[in-house]
Amino acid sequence: MTDIRIVFMGTPDFAVGILNTLYEKGYPIVGVITAPDRPAGRGRKLNQSAVKEYAIAHNLTILQPTNLKHPEFLEELKSLEANLQIVVAFRMLPKVVWQLPELGTFNLHASLLPEYRGAAPINWAIMNGETKTGATTFFIDEKIDTGAIILQDELPIAPNEDAGTLHDRLMDLGALTVLKTVKRIEEGDFSTSLQKNSTDLKLAYKLDRETCKIDWSVPLQKIYDHIRGLSPYPAAWGTLYMHKEEVIVKIYKVTLEREEHKLRPGTLVFDKKEMRVAAEGGFIKLLEIQLQGKRRMATEAVLNGLNLPENAIFR
Repeated sequence: MTDIRIVFMGTPDFAVGILNTLYEKGYPIVGVITAPDRPAGRGRKLNQSAVKEYAIAHNLTILQPTNLKHPEFLEELKSLEANLQIVVAFRMLPKVVWQLPELGTFNLHASLLPEYRGAAPINWAIMNGETKTGATTFFIDEKIDTGAIILQDELPIAPNEDAGTLHDRLMDLGALTVLKTVKRIEEGDFSTSLQKNSTDLKLAYKLDRETCKIDWSVPLQKIYDHIRGLSPYPAAWGTLYMHKEEVIVKIYKVTLEREEHKLRPGTLVFDKKEMRVAAEGGFIKLLEIQLQGKRRMATEAVLNGLNLPENAIFR
């Protein structure tokens, strides 16, 4: 049995769930590495990462390097005398960092690697209509999400699940996967398997504005998966044309209704209480949306203050 001393690296809420589980199980967290504070909002106030806030609340040693190869940071990292580094939703590490601890550096990734390597595996799994995903721990190497796999745990994706609920369930699963991984490394009782490489692997590219735009010409199910895969953040969006005006609409919550019709994709069908958008094979019923410059609201509330023309359409 090896005495474990952990340096934890992470930034967002997802990483906090795993860090908290390690802390509550009594593993020594000798240091926490997280992103530098960033200015945000009109006042450009410095925002701390979720991981930093947790670390402060629990009196953990914090390092926030801007350059992971800087000699001063490397000396500080070595001084922590960790023998295991755990990475969850951080950034790519240089070799000089990940090869430092005696027991290695492993990463938790929210997919069943090698599928969905990349920055947004939770979103893309839903957007692509997957019925299962999972959590994978692997030892870091020179490339992104390609290292030798230690453990994998599967998780089903519910047909109506969105990225928000899947994020939380994967955080819980990931915490268990990390715990099992640490225990096996602690006991020296583990093996690894190399990832298969193929040209047809599905990747989890970083999301951008164009990725989030809804294509109303694709089949109904594809639109539905796209919207739920981007909800609640960063949110799918479309452009609503009405009265010769273009309004950007973020769409958060919908249902799908399979129904034959001859309407042009994107055509809006509405009354005083509901709004549906025509698509191939049926309609997307809008339940919660956000008009440009407004707050997120139930569609019925939006309709109360919106004068929609009969020829309103999403494009």
